[in-house]
Amino acid sequence: MKKCCNAGDFILKYEDLYKHKLLEKILDYCKDGINVVNSDGILVYSNKISADYANSNRSDMIGKHIAAFYPQAAVLKVLKNKNALLDKKIHYVGKKKYVISSYPIYIDNEFQGAFSVFQDIQEIEELNNRIKSLELHLTLSRPEDNISSVIGNTGSLQNVLVRAKRTVGSLAGPRHSIIIGESGTGKTMLANLIYKYAIDVGVLDKKAPFIEINCGQFTNPDIAAVEIFGSEEGAYTGSKQKKGLFEQANGGILFLDEAHALEKYQTLLLKAIESGRIRRIGCSRDIAVDVIIIAASTKNLKEEMLPELYQRLAQYELYIPSLMERSFEEKRSLFNHFVDKYIRAVENLHGINFNLSFNKDAEEAILSANYPRNIRQLRDVINYSIDASTPLISDIKGKDTIYVIVDKEHLPFEPDDQSVTTKAKHEKKINLDKRAEIIIKDYHNLGYGPRRIAQKMLNEGYEIEYYRIAYYLRKLKSQF
Repeated sequence: MKKCCNAGDFILKYEDLYKHKLLEKILDYCKDGINVVNSDGILVYSNKISADYANSNRSDMIGKHIAAFYPQAAVLKVLKNKNALLDKKIHYVGKKKYVISSYPIYIDNEFQGAFSVFQDIQEIEELNNRIKSLELHLTLSRPEDNISSVIGNTGSLQNVLVRAKRTVGSLAGPRHSIIIGESGTGKTMLANLIYKYAIDVGVLDKKAPFIEINCGQFTNPDIAAVEIFGSEEGAYTGSKQKKGLFEQANGGILFLDEAHALEKYQTLLLKAIESGRIRRIGCSRDIAVDVIIIAASTKNLKEEMLPELYQRLAQYELYIPSLMERSFEEKRSLFNHFVDKYIRAVENLHGINFNLSFNKDAEEAILSANYPRNIRQLRDVINYSIDASTPLISDIKGKDTIYVIVDKEHLPFEPDDQSVTTKAKHEKKINLDKRAEIIIKDYHNLGYGPRRIAQKMLNEGYEIEYYRIAYYLRKLKSQF
């Protein structure tokens, strides 16, 4: 076929689509499957996609009843009631799932058959399931959004929450602050609560930014400084003009977690606090910023920071107690809170009635366990235990109620091994034989985390829970 260049050249017409079988070729490139049947359900046309879905070929399909290839074909209902069927989800053999639209065919006002257009949506369904799982994870990990909902607000956290309000709610104006506490105690949550309280009382605008950065996540303080203060093009090899987090946080709060990792760049932070101006790395021009700084660390910032910087930041020093320092009643309240949060998340995401309960032995094992990573670890243990006892998303289709009981076998640890409440007893159980210690160190030096090491240790003949490995590595680090 030639291109249309001059008068008299061949010009493509509608009838040529049939004469040259172009329509068939075009439909074969369609991503949707297409079937056409007569009024008796006999296939008169199928495109290549449809034949591939049916594990057949068109020459074998044409002239045969569609039910031989698609037993639950939507066109069968259209042949029966002569009405269109739109966006119907249907299962076939195995895990294949399609969304189908089927329409009647009329010629000269007489019903002659029907056709269907369908698409395999298995990948879409799997993606939706992954998205729901991610939504569930984010919901369960989301910090509390108001101070009154924090467990311990009338107990172990009462004083720290009152002082947290004062950091932004005092009559003299907002202050910078420092939050200290062990990993997993809720430092990020407290910083978020301060931010939301500042908005509630009108200290910050509703659209004010909350910018968070973990300074300890970078391999060296130079990278952290570029992220926080920004950089100018040419400041260092390959550098480009970049707006730092200080500028992004203008008018709001900048939360510097593990702030001790800034090291030599503490002087820049001190200047920003004292002058209200920052300078990008490699730049000679100052930029005005209005930012409330909340610094946090698992270390003693009084020893890690410049005295002048510490003095400016520690106008309010907020200490969050570890889980071990909190009462058993608060621990039980936390347990109930995380269980209820899981139930609400499942019901909201899947629209089902989720009846969940814990076997008494399983609940007591969780409550009596020691958690080196504090509340975060308690939450993860609870979530893992519920995960292990519940059906998969694919198993609850069509159900409006499910019943789940969490037993000891669902816990991510052996209850007898973990049911200790004193640090001394816990450290005793962490002791490993020399060969295990060497293997763990080797994998740690290769960059493996506690969970990966625990998996690798199985190949070495050791069944060691990841939290024991994490605690051992933490203990090892503290010795140097």
